[in-house]
Amino acid sequence: MYFFIGIKGAGMSALAQIMKQMGYVVAGSDLKNHFFTQIGLEEKNIPFYEYNKENIKEDMTIIVGASIKDDHEEYIRAKELGLTIYSYAEMVGVLTKKYKTITIAGCHGKTTTTSMMSLVLNKILGCNYLIGDGTGDANDINKYFVLEACEYQRHFLYYEKDYAIITNIDLDHVDYFKNIEDVVDAYQSYVSTAKKYVIACGEDLYTNQLTSSVPIKFYGFQDDMDIVAKNIKYYNKGTSFDCFIENELYANFDLPIFGSHMVLDALAVIAVCYYEGINGNLVNEVFQTYTGAKRRFSQEIIGDNVVIDDYAHHPNEVKSILNAVKQKFSDKKIIGIIQPHTFSRTQEFALDFAKILNNIDKTYVLDIHKAREKQENYPNITSYTIINELSNGYHLNMDEGHTIIESVPTAYVIMSPNDLSDLKNDIINNLKQIKN
Repeated sequence: MYFFIGIKGAGMSALAQIMKQMGYVVAGSDLKNHFFTQIGLEEKNIPFYEYNKENIKEDMTIIVGASIKDDHEEYIRAKELGLTIYSYAEMVGVLTKKYKTITIAGCHGKTTTTSMMSLVLNKILGCNYLIGDGTGDANDINKYFVLEACEYQRHFLYYEKDYAIITNIDLDHVDYFKNIEDVVDAYQSYVSTAKKYVIACGEDLYTNQLTSSVPIKFYGFQDDMDIVAKNIKYYNKGTSFDCFIENELYANFDLPIFGSHMVLDALAVIAVCYYEGINGNLVNEVFQTYTGAKRRFSQEIIGDNVVIDDYAHHPNEVKSILNAVKQKFSDKKIIGIIQPHTFSRTQEFALDFAKILNNIDKTYVLDIHKAREKQENYPNITSYTIINELSNGYHLNMDEGHTIIESVPTAYVIMSPNDLSDLKNDIINNLKQIKN
Protein backbone atom coordinates (compact mmCIF):
# COMPACT_ATOMS: atom_id res chain seq x y z
CA MET A 1 0.00 0.00 0.00
CA TYR A 2 1.06 3.56 -0.78
CA PHE A 3 0.13 5.79 2.15
CA PHE A 4 0.03 9.56 1.61
CA ILE A 5 0.83 11.73 4.63
CA GLY A 6 -0.90 15.02 3.78
CA ILE A 7 -3.20 13.50 1.16
CA LYS A 8 -5.50 16.55 0.89
CA GLY A 9 -2.73 18.72 -0.55
CA ALA A 10 -3.56 19.69 -4.12
CA GLY A 11 -0.73 17.78 -5.74
CA MET A 12 -0.94 14.90 -3.27
CA SER A 13 -4.65 14.42 -3.87
CA ALA A 14 -4.14 14.33 -7.63
CA LEU A 15 -1.21 11.91 -7.33
CA ALA A 16 -3.21 9.59 -5.09
CA GLN A 17 -6.03 9.55 -7.61
CA ILE A 18 -3.90 8.63 -10.60
CA MET A 19 -1.99 5.97 -8.66
CA LYS A 20 -5.30 4.42 -7.62
CA GLN A 21 -6.34 4.30 -11.30
CA MET A 22 -3.00 2.74 -12.21
CA GLY A 23 -3.91 -0.18 -9.96
CA TYR A 24 -2.02 0.65 -6.77
CA VAL A 25 -3.62 0.35 -3.33
CA VAL A 26 -3.78 3.89 -1.96
CA ALA A 27 -4.82 5.55 1.31
CA GLY A 28 -3.74 8.59 3.30
CA SER A 29 -4.14 11.00 6.18
CA ASP A 30 -4.58 14.70 6.78
CA LEU A 31 -6.23 17.25 9.02
CA LYS A 32 -9.89 16.77 9.85
CA ASN A 33 -10.76 20.09 8.17
CA HIS A 34 -12.65 19.93 4.88
CA PHE A 35 -10.59 20.78 1.78
CA PHE A 36 -11.98 21.04 -1.75
CA THR A 37 -9.32 18.57 -2.91
CA GLN A 38 -10.91 15.71 -0.96
CA ILE A 39 -13.86 15.59 -3.36
CA GLY A 40 -11.75 13.75 -5.93
CA LEU A 41 -10.54 11.31 -3.27
CA GLU A 42 -14.10 10.55 -2.23
CA GLU A 43 -15.22 10.11 -5.83
CA LYS A 44 -12.48 7.50 -6.38
CA ASN A 45 -13.15 5.77 -3.04
CA ILE A 46 -9.70 6.53 -1.62
CA PRO A 47 -9.81 6.25 2.18
CA PHE A 48 -8.21 8.97 4.29
CA TYR A 49 -7.94 9.39 8.02
CA GLU A 50 -7.11 12.05 10.58
CA TYR A 51 -3.41 12.22 11.44
CA ASN A 52 -2.38 9.53 13.93
CA LYS A 53 0.87 7.62 14.17
CA GLU A 54 -1.14 4.40 14.45
CA ASN A 55 -2.12 4.85 10.77
CA ILE A 56 1.40 3.83 9.75
CA LYS A 57 1.89 0.07 9.28
CA GLU A 58 4.86 -2.11 8.38
CA ASP A 59 3.64 -3.02 4.88
CA MET A 60 3.36 0.56 3.63
CA THR A 61 5.35 2.70 1.22
CA ILE A 62 5.08 6.31 2.37
CA ILE A 63 4.61 9.44 0.25
CA VAL A 64 5.11 12.68 2.18
CA GLY A 65 3.56 16.02 1.26
CA ALA A 66 5.60 19.21 1.19
CA SER A 67 3.83 20.59 4.27
CA ILE A 68 4.93 17.68 6.47
CA LYS A 69 7.81 18.50 8.80
CA ASP A 70 10.41 16.17 10.34
CA ASP A 71 8.62 16.25 13.70
CA HIS A 72 5.28 14.98 12.30
CA GLU A 73 4.15 11.94 14.30
CA GLU A 74 3.38 9.81 11.23
CA TYR A 75 6.66 10.68 9.56
CA ILE A 76 8.58 9.78 12.71
CA ARG A 77 6.70 6.47 12.92
CA ALA A 78 7.49 5.65 9.28
CA LYS A 79 11.20 6.20 9.91
CA GLU A 80 11.08 4.08 13.07
CA LEU A 81 9.64 1.20 11.04
CA GLY A 82 12.28 1.64 8.34
CA LEU A 83 9.69 2.14 5.61
CA THR A 84 10.51 3.35 2.12
CA ILE A 85 9.66 7.06 2.01
CA TYR A 86 9.22 9.23 -1.08
CA SER A 87 8.61 12.94 -1.22
CA TYR A 88 5.74 13.98 -3.48
CA ALA A 89 8.18 15.18 -6.14
CA GLU A 90 10.24 11.98 -5.97
CA MET A 91 7.16 9.78 -6.51
CA VAL A 92 5.95 11.90 -9.43
CA GLY A 93 9.46 11.67 -10.87
CA VAL A 94 9.19 7.88 -10.86
CA LEU A 95 5.96 8.08 -12.89
CA THR A 96 7.36 10.53 -15.46
CA LYS A 97 9.84 7.89 -16.63
CA LYS A 98 7.00 5.68 -17.86
CA TYR A 99 5.33 8.09 -20.29
CA LYS A 100 5.80 10.78 -22.91
CA THR A 101 5.71 13.53 -20.33
CA ILE A 102 4.72 17.16 -20.82
CA THR A 103 5.56 19.31 -17.81
CA ILE A 104 4.02 22.75 -17.34
CA ALA A 105 5.96 25.12 -15.08
CA GLY A 106 5.67 28.83 -14.38
CA CYS A 107 5.14 31.15 -11.46
CA HIS A 108 1.60 31.91 -12.69
CA GLY A 109 -0.84 30.13 -14.97
CA LYS A 110 0.56 26.62 -14.76
CA THR A 111 -2.62 25.10 -13.27
CA THR A 112 -4.82 26.67 -15.94
CA THR A 113 -2.43 25.65 -18.71
CA THR A 114 -2.21 22.10 -17.35
CA SER A 115 -6.00 21.81 -17.17
CA MET A 116 -6.28 23.07 -20.77
CA MET A 117 -3.57 20.71 -21.97
CA SER A 118 -5.08 17.70 -20.23
CA LEU A 119 -8.52 18.39 -21.69
CA VAL A 120 -7.33 18.77 -25.27
CA LEU A 121 -4.79 15.94 -25.35
CA ASN A 122 -7.01 13.55 -23.40
CA LYS A 123 -9.92 13.95 -25.79
CA ILE A 124 -7.77 13.71 -28.91
CA LEU A 125 -4.89 11.35 -28.05
CA GLY A 126 -5.60 10.13 -24.52
CA CYS A 127 -3.38 11.22 -21.63
CA ASN A 128 -2.82 10.80 -17.92
CA TYR A 129 -2.71 14.07 -16.03
CA LEU A 130 -1.90 15.56 -12.66
CA ILE A 131 -3.14 19.10 -12.03
CA GLY A 132 -2.43 21.37 -9.08
CA ASP A 133 -6.12 21.90 -8.43
CA GLY A 134 -6.35 18.43 -6.90
CA THR A 135 -7.40 16.72 -10.14
CA GLY A 136 -5.78 13.56 -11.46
CA ASP A 137 -6.70 10.86 -13.94
CA ALA A 138 -4.90 7.89 -15.48
CA ASN A 139 -5.35 4.94 -17.80
CA ASP A 140 -2.65 2.36 -18.47
CA ILE A 141 -3.20 2.53 -22.23
CA ASN A 142 -2.25 6.22 -22.41
CA LYS A 143 1.20 7.16 -23.70
CA TYR A 144 1.13 10.81 -22.58
CA PHE A 145 1.45 12.27 -19.09
CA VAL A 146 0.56 15.95 -18.58
CA LEU A 147 1.98 17.29 -15.35
CA GLU A 148 1.90 20.56 -13.43
CA ALA A 149 5.49 21.15 -12.30
CA CYS A 150 6.14 23.48 -9.36
CA GLU A 151 9.42 25.36 -9.00
CA TYR A 152 9.25 25.57 -5.18
CA GLN A 153 12.40 24.03 -3.67
CA ARG A 154 13.25 23.04 -7.26
CA HIS A 155 10.79 20.16 -7.13
CA PHE A 156 10.39 20.19 -10.93
CA LEU A 157 13.96 18.98 -11.34
CA TYR A 158 12.84 15.48 -10.32
CA TYR A 159 10.76 15.09 -13.49
CA GLU A 160 11.84 13.56 -16.79
CA LYS A 161 10.08 15.24 -19.69
CA ASP A 162 9.80 15.42 -23.46
CA TYR A 163 8.30 18.92 -23.36
CA ALA A 164 9.26 21.58 -20.82
CA ILE A 165 6.70 24.39 -20.86
CA ILE A 166 7.22 27.71 -19.07
CA THR A 167 4.31 30.14 -18.73
CA ASN A 168 6.48 32.83 -17.08
CA ILE A 169 9.25 33.37 -14.56
CA ASP A 170 8.68 35.66 -11.60
CA LEU A 171 9.94 36.16 -8.06
CA ASP A 172 7.79 34.13 -5.69
CA HIS A 173 8.31 31.68 -2.82
CA VAL A 174 10.55 34.29 -1.27
CA ASP A 175 11.00 32.04 1.77
CA TYR A 176 13.09 29.78 -0.47
CA PHE A 177 14.44 31.73 -3.46
CA LYS A 178 17.01 34.40 -2.65
CA ASN A 179 16.19 36.66 -5.61
CA ILE A 180 15.00 36.57 -9.20
CA GLU A 181 18.42 35.34 -10.39
CA ASP A 182 18.00 32.30 -8.15
CA VAL A 183 14.58 31.62 -9.72
CA VAL A 184 15.99 31.93 -13.26
CA ASP A 185 18.79 29.53 -12.31
CA ALA A 186 16.20 26.95 -11.24
CA TYR A 187 14.37 27.30 -14.56
CA GLN A 188 17.62 26.96 -16.47
CA SER A 189 18.16 23.62 -14.76
CA TYR A 190 14.55 22.68 -15.54
CA VAL A 191 14.83 23.23 -19.31
CA SER A 192 18.25 21.60 -19.57
CA THR A 193 16.76 18.10 -19.34
CA ALA A 194 13.94 18.45 -21.88
CA LYS A 195 14.15 15.75 -24.56
CA LYS A 196 12.12 17.25 -27.43
CA TYR A 197 11.09 20.92 -27.07
CA VAL A 198 11.04 23.79 -24.64
CA ILE A 199 7.85 25.83 -25.13
CA ALA A 200 8.21 29.22 -23.42
CA CYS A 201 6.24 32.45 -23.19
CA GLY A 202 8.16 34.98 -25.27
CA GLU A 203 6.38 37.89 -23.58
CA ASP A 204 8.32 37.11 -20.42
CA LEU A 205 11.65 38.86 -19.86
CA TYR A 206 13.39 35.99 -18.15
CA THR A 207 12.44 33.09 -20.43
CA ASN A 208 14.49 34.78 -23.16
CA GLN A 209 17.62 34.29 -21.04
CA LEU A 210 17.33 30.49 -21.08
CA THR A 211 19.35 28.13 -23.24
CA SER A 212 18.72 24.50 -24.13
CA SER A 213 20.15 21.67 -26.21
CA VAL A 214 16.68 21.15 -27.73
CA PRO A 215 14.76 23.83 -29.66
CA ILE A 216 13.14 26.58 -27.60
CA LYS A 217 9.88 27.70 -29.19
CA PHE A 218 8.50 31.03 -28.00
CA TYR A 219 4.81 31.94 -27.98
CA GLY A 220 3.14 35.31 -27.62
CA PHE A 221 1.84 38.32 -29.51
CA GLN A 222 4.94 39.47 -31.42
CA ASP A 223 5.43 38.62 -35.10
CA ASP A 224 8.96 37.33 -34.58
CA MET A 225 7.85 34.57 -32.20
CA ASP A 226 7.31 30.95 -33.22
CA ILE A 227 3.69 30.68 -32.06
CA VAL A 228 1.73 33.92 -32.43
CA ALA A 229 -1.83 35.02 -31.66
CA LYS A 230 -3.03 37.65 -34.13
CA ASN A 231 -6.30 39.50 -34.75
CA ILE A 232 -7.33 39.03 -31.12
CA LYS A 233 -10.86 40.01 -30.19
CA TYR A 234 -12.03 40.12 -26.57
CA TYR A 235 -15.73 39.99 -25.80
CA ASN A 236 -17.91 39.09 -22.85
CA LYS A 237 -18.41 35.48 -23.95
CA GLY A 238 -14.78 34.71 -24.69
CA THR A 239 -11.85 35.49 -26.96
CA SER A 240 -11.05 34.78 -30.61
CA PHE A 241 -7.72 34.90 -32.46
CA ASP A 242 -5.77 33.50 -35.38
CA CYS A 243 -2.81 31.35 -34.45
CA PHE A 244 0.25 31.41 -36.70
CA ILE A 245 3.01 28.84 -36.12
CA GLU A 246 6.32 28.98 -37.97
CA ASN A 247 4.86 31.90 -40.01
CA GLU A 248 1.87 29.89 -41.28
CA LEU A 249 -1.78 29.96 -40.17
CA TYR A 250 -2.45 26.92 -37.99
CA ALA A 251 -6.11 27.62 -37.18
CA ASN A 252 -8.61 30.20 -35.97
CA PHE A 253 -9.57 29.82 -32.32
CA ASP A 254 -12.78 30.99 -30.66
CA LEU A 255 -12.46 30.02 -27.00
CA PRO A 256 -14.38 30.53 -23.73
CA ILE A 257 -11.42 32.24 -22.03
CA PHE A 258 -10.95 35.72 -20.60
CA GLY A 259 -7.93 38.00 -20.41
CA SER A 260 -4.70 38.14 -22.40
CA HIS A 261 -2.99 35.89 -19.84
CA MET A 262 -5.34 33.05 -20.79
CA VAL A 263 -4.64 33.58 -24.49
CA LEU A 264 -0.97 33.03 -23.66
CA ASP A 265 -1.81 29.89 -21.70
CA ALA A 266 -3.83 28.61 -24.64
CA LEU A 267 -0.92 29.22 -27.02
CA ALA A 268 1.27 26.87 -24.97
CA VAL A 269 -1.32 24.12 -25.41
CA ILE A 270 -1.74 24.87 -29.10
CA ALA A 271 2.03 24.70 -29.62
CA VAL A 272 2.29 21.17 -28.21
CA CYS A 273 -0.65 20.05 -30.36
CA TYR A 274 1.04 21.46 -33.45
CA TYR A 275 4.38 19.77 -32.75
CA GLU A 276 2.55 16.51 -32.05
CA GLY A 277 0.90 16.72 -35.48
CA ILE A 278 -2.70 17.37 -34.42
CA ASN A 279 -5.07 19.19 -36.80
CA GLY A 280 -5.66 22.77 -35.62
CA ASN A 281 -9.39 22.78 -36.35
CA LEU A 282 -9.80 19.70 -34.16
CA VAL A 283 -7.86 21.40 -31.39
CA ASN A 284 -10.20 24.41 -31.61
CA GLU A 285 -13.28 22.18 -31.55
CA VAL A 286 -12.18 20.37 -28.39
CA PHE A 287 -10.84 23.54 -26.76
CA GLN A 288 -14.28 25.13 -26.99
CA THR A 289 -15.51 22.70 -24.32
CA TYR A 290 -13.04 24.04 -21.76
CA THR A 291 -14.77 25.00 -18.50
CA GLY A 292 -11.77 25.94 -16.37
CA ALA A 293 -9.63 24.48 -13.62
CA LYS A 294 -10.96 24.14 -10.10
CA ARG A 295 -10.80 27.43 -8.22
CA ARG A 296 -9.46 29.27 -11.25
CA PHE A 297 -12.02 31.91 -12.23
CA SER A 298 -14.76 29.63 -10.85
CA GLN A 299 -17.99 31.57 -10.83
CA GLU A 300 -21.55 31.41 -9.58
CA ILE A 301 -24.11 33.88 -10.90
CA ILE A 302 -26.91 34.99 -8.60
CA GLY A 303 -29.28 37.36 -10.35
CA ASP A 304 -27.28 40.43 -11.39
CA ASN A 305 -24.36 39.45 -9.16
CA VAL A 306 -21.51 36.99 -9.55
CA VAL A 307 -19.18 35.39 -7.02
CA ILE A 308 -15.78 34.42 -8.44
CA ASP A 309 -13.42 32.10 -6.61
CA ASP A 310 -9.77 32.07 -7.68
CA TYR A 311 -6.43 30.73 -6.45
CA ALA A 312 -4.64 34.05 -7.06
CA HIS A 313 -2.09 34.91 -4.35
CA HIS A 314 0.69 36.80 -6.16
CA PRO A 315 0.32 40.40 -7.43
CA ASN A 316 0.59 39.38 -11.07
CA GLU A 317 -2.06 36.70 -10.59
CA VAL A 318 -4.35 39.19 -8.88
CA LYS A 319 -3.83 41.64 -11.74
CA SER A 320 -4.65 38.99 -14.33
CA ILE A 321 -7.83 37.77 -12.62
CA LEU A 322 -9.12 41.31 -12.11
CA ASN A 323 -8.49 42.18 -15.76
CA ALA A 324 -10.44 39.08 -16.76
CA VAL A 325 -13.30 40.11 -14.47
CA LYS A 326 -13.36 43.55 -16.07
CA GLN A 327 -13.57 41.92 -19.52
CA LYS A 328 -16.43 39.58 -18.70
CA PHE A 329 -18.35 41.67 -16.15
CA SER A 330 -17.72 45.22 -17.29
CA ASP A 331 -21.21 46.26 -16.17
CA LYS A 332 -20.67 45.41 -12.50
CA LYS A 333 -19.05 46.91 -9.45
CA ILE A 334 -15.94 44.92 -8.49
CA ILE A 335 -15.27 43.95 -4.89
CA GLY A 336 -12.06 42.10 -4.07
CA ILE A 337 -11.78 39.71 -1.11
CA ILE A 338 -8.19 38.56 -0.64
CA GLN A 339 -6.44 36.40 1.92
CA PRO A 340 -2.69 37.08 1.83
CA HIS A 341 -0.72 33.83 1.74
CA THR A 342 2.41 33.73 3.96
CA PHE A 343 3.99 36.57 5.88
CA SER A 344 7.07 36.61 3.65
CA ARG A 345 5.02 37.11 0.48
CA THR A 346 2.95 39.85 2.16
CA GLN A 347 6.10 41.63 3.30
CA GLU A 348 7.70 41.42 -0.15
CA PHE A 349 4.67 42.39 -2.26
CA ALA A 350 2.38 44.56 -0.07
CA LEU A 351 2.83 47.68 -2.20
CA ASP A 352 2.38 45.70 -5.43
CA PHE A 353 -0.88 44.21 -4.13
CA ALA A 354 -2.14 47.64 -3.11
CA LYS A 355 -1.29 49.24 -6.46
CA ILE A 356 -3.37 46.63 -8.28
CA LEU A 357 -6.26 46.48 -5.80
CA ASN A 358 -6.62 50.26 -5.86
CA ASN A 359 -7.92 49.88 -9.42
CA ILE A 360 -11.15 48.20 -8.28
CA ASP A 361 -14.05 49.62 -6.30
CA LYS A 362 -13.35 48.13 -2.87
CA THR A 363 -11.15 45.49 -1.24
CA TYR A 364 -11.56 43.38 1.89
CA VAL A 365 -8.44 41.75 3.33
CA LEU A 366 -8.57 38.65 5.54
CA ASP A 367 -5.94 37.75 8.11
CA ILE A 368 -2.75 36.32 6.59
CA HIS A 369 -2.64 32.57 6.11
CA LYS A 370 0.67 31.68 7.72
CA ALA A 371 1.15 28.34 5.89
CA ARG A 372 4.64 27.09 6.82
CA GLU A 373 5.69 30.34 8.55
CA LYS A 374 5.40 31.74 12.07
CA GLN A 375 4.00 35.13 13.07
CA GLU A 376 6.80 35.71 15.58
CA ASN A 377 9.31 35.78 12.74
CA TYR A 378 7.34 38.61 11.10
CA PRO A 379 6.04 40.61 14.11
CA ASN A 380 5.07 43.70 12.13
CA ILE A 381 3.46 41.98 9.15
CA THR A 382 -0.34 41.65 9.23
CA SER A 383 -3.21 42.13 6.81
CA TYR A 384 -3.02 45.84 7.66
CA THR A 385 0.35 45.93 5.90
CA ILE A 386 -1.76 45.86 2.74
CA ILE A 387 -4.92 47.56 4.04
CA ASN A 388 -3.04 50.70 5.08
CA GLU A 389 -1.92 51.15 1.46
CA LEU A 390 -5.43 50.85 0.01
CA SER A 391 -7.63 53.81 -0.84
CA ASN A 392 -10.79 51.80 -0.14
CA GLY A 393 -9.68 48.77 1.84
CA TYR A 394 -11.06 47.07 4.94
CA HIS A 395 -10.36 44.13 7.21
CA LEU A 396 -12.71 41.15 7.01
CA ASN A 397 -13.18 38.13 9.26
CA MET A 398 -14.04 34.71 7.88
CA ASP A 399 -17.59 34.82 9.28
CA GLU A 400 -18.44 38.28 7.95
CA GLY A 401 -19.22 37.54 4.31
CA HIS A 402 -22.85 38.55 4.77
CA THR A 403 -21.77 42.06 5.85
CA ILE A 404 -20.21 43.08 2.52
CA ILE A 405 -23.25 42.71 0.24
CA GLU A 406 -23.67 45.67 -2.13
CA SER A 407 -26.99 47.13 -3.31
CA VAL A 408 -25.94 47.27 -6.98
CA PRO A 409 -24.88 44.51 -9.45
CA THR A 410 -21.49 43.38 -8.20
CA ALA A 411 -18.72 40.90 -8.93
CA TYR A 412 -17.32 39.56 -5.66
CA VAL A 413 -13.81 38.23 -6.38
CA ILE A 414 -12.40 35.87 -3.75
CA MET A 415 -8.64 35.38 -4.10
CA SER A 416 -6.66 32.86 -2.05
CA PRO A 417 -4.89 29.50 -2.51
CA ASN A 418 -6.85 28.29 0.54
CA ASP A 419 -10.33 26.83 0.66
CA LEU A 420 -12.61 29.76 1.60
CA SER A 421 -15.83 27.91 0.82
CA ASP A 422 -17.51 28.94 4.10
CA LEU A 423 -16.93 32.61 3.34
CA LYS A 424 -17.98 32.16 -0.28
CA ASN A 425 -21.17 30.33 0.71
CA ASP A 426 -22.01 33.04 3.23
CA ILE A 427 -21.88 35.63 0.44
CA ILE A 428 -23.79 33.43 -2.01
CA ASN A 429 -26.54 32.51 0.43
CA ASN A 430 -27.15 36.14 1.35
CA LEU A 431 -27.27 37.15 -2.30
CA LYS A 432 -29.85 34.41 -2.92
CA GLN A 433 -31.98 35.64 -0.02
CA ILE A 434 -31.97 39.16 -1.46
CA LYS A 435 -32.80 37.80 -4.92
CA ASN A 436 -35.78 35.88 -3.57
